[in-house]
Amino acid sequence: MSKSLVLIILLAAALPVLAQPPAPAPSTQAAAQSVPWSSLSPEQQKLLGKFGSNWSTLPPERQQALARGSERWLGMTPEQRGLAQQRFQRWHSLPPEQRRMLRQRWDKFQSLPPNEQSAVRQNFRRFQRLPPERRRLLREQWRSASPAQRQHMVQEARARRMHPMPPPHH
Repeated sequence: MSKSLVLIILLAAALPVLAQPPAPAPSTQAAAQSVPWSSLSPEQQKLLGKFGSNWSTLPPERQQALARGSERWLGMTPEQRGLAQQRFQRWHSLPPEQRRMLRQRWDKFQSLPPNEQSAVRQNFRRFQRLPPERRRLLREQWRSASPAQRQHMVQEARARRMHPMPPPHH
């Protein structure tokens, strides 16, 4: 199996799409349990074959990530696999500093309480539904704004969501 495919599987396990609901958090005890090689399906064993002889030496968290990632990979359609490979290639082509910043953002997101993660996902979906030109304009405004202006933009958006304007009467 190619190095790229293994990394795609790892990314698929480690970077779930923001628009998806969160997976239930494993218990602390379950998070530390290893995954026996024999518990993997033949398809997973084939996909993860390069780890087979060293599987028992991998940390339990890595075993779990590989098992989840391989299961997810095997459940994907060919189109989904192609998109995952494209995302991986795009990720891999980013400068190390940008990857580090994205990992930090992901960690920050992961540390949010579930209700705040849900709000972030809703905002993401709302943004994705905007016309491409509106998304481009908003990104441009955000990038050119000072930290104080960004804070003001966030506060205005919250106020609009909390107190939406009634539709005009005709």
